[in-house]
Amino acid sequence: MIVDLPDTNTGAINKKIVTMREEGGAVTLGRVLTLVIAPDTEALLEDSIEAANAASREHPCRVIVVIPGDRLAEEARLDAQLRVGRDAGSNEVVVLRLSGPLAGHAGSVVMPFLLPDTPVVTWWPDVAPAVPAQDPLGQLAVRRITDATAVEDPLAAIKSRRKGYAAGDTDLSWSRITYWRALLTSAVDQAPHEPITSALVSGLKDEPALDILAGWLASRIDGPVTRAVGELKVELVRPSETITLSRPQTGVTAKLTRTGQPKASIPLARRETRDCLAEDMRRLDPDEIYRAALEGIDKVRYV
Repeated sequence: MIVDLPDTNTGAINKKIVTMREEGGAVTLGRVLTLVIAPDTEALLEDSIEAANAASREHPCRVIVVIPGDRLAEEARLDAQLRVGRDAGSNEVVVLRLSGPLAGHAGSVVMPFLLPDTPVVTWWPDVAPAVPAQDPLGQLAVRRITDATAVEDPLAAIKSRRKGYAAGDTDLSWSRITYWRALLTSAVDQAPHEPITSALVSGLKDEPALDILAGWLASRIDGPVTRAVGELKVELVRPSETITLSRPQTGVTAKLTRTGQPKASIPLARRETRDCLAEDMRRLDPDEIYRAALEGIDKVRYV
């Protein structure tokens, strides 16, 4: 069920939520958090809601989407849309469009819709504030999620995350390489147990997940790490062998090769946004390894 409430106020929206819940039999029992989504434009609105709906099946929550309407309007105006039932996954979706002077007060508008006694997670699907923890929406949250992939300059965006980092921050580009990190760690843990002397990360130029993967390696090994543009692969070199994990750019199966050993085929498709979002909603504690990976990007040599 989708209901539009044009030119409304927070009190009327909350009353309508209660009415829709009673009529549809939906309840807030079992909601584990509030997810606030802050897209900068309408372009990612539906994709963001779809990802949140999918993630809500693992994390039942209330989703509040706050998006700018007409920023140049002289009068403040709040337009809302409510979604429940099959249009909202395992949650309730409240879409708030802020026009005029109200566009600069997103934190105050969102606050009446936060579920009591539950943590808040804020997600910026595209353009994010320079310091998420100091943003009005970020100040409400214990977990702040950005996505450097969707911006014009992904490398500059992921590098800027270090300067604006605060405990509780993360980026979906970090979650996109979870399986890559797990496979590489597993390979290194096998004999001959020698230290890594150098590493190469190669792939698309505008893929920040590879930049932070290179930063993670630079923070973990005592040797040079190179980031190149080319085929998608990671090479780890140690005295007696080279470990290579590679995959076609649009493929779903990776190859793991080691010097003197047969190749191994491993399922390794690119992770969907909804899967990365669900992973980041599982943990609300600070991710110190992510922070170290951000700091490691400065040690990476680009060619």
